[in-house]
Amino acid sequence: MLVLLAGIFVVHIATVIMLFVSTIANVWMVGSSNFGTASSSGLWLLCNKTCERLQVNSHDEASLKAVQAFMILSIIFSVIALVMFIVQLFTLEKGKRFYITGAIMLVCWMCILIGVSIYTARFTGKMPYSTSSHHGYCFILAWICFCFSFIIGILYLVLRKK
Repeated sequence: MLVLLAGIFVVHIATVIMLFVSTIANVWMVGSSNFGTASSSGLWLLCNKTCERLQVNSHDEASLKAVQAFMILSIIFSVIALVMFIVQLFTLEKGKRFYITGAIMLVCWMCILIGVSIYTARFTGKMPYSTSSHHGYCFILAWICFCFSFIIGILYLVLRKK
């Protein structure tokens, strides 16, 4: 049981780190032009040789703000769940379940789902100044965090403190 709790704790920390990386780094979409130059865009910046503020049209601006907000909320809820797990680990009576931690982690899971789904629906294939584009590693990391946060949330709800 101790090994399982330690494993969940390590995966939870890895999920928090991956959420930070996927939200901060600017490689959600990667594109290339006919001139052989590569560019990438994230939630905040558009990078060619230098990075500049990501310009979106007024129709997509609200969607981008929503993606930014949900990804930040997912980081916040994941960190709160990690702190709650540590608190419950030392204060919870034997035989009780980690309900609060699991519920907070499932809220984190929902925030990731909403944020990445909006990005997928609105911004897939939209790279300025590029002829071909594909998803970058930050987008893939966000979906991996989505899977991990769901698994961790369910495990927190199922596990008992022994």
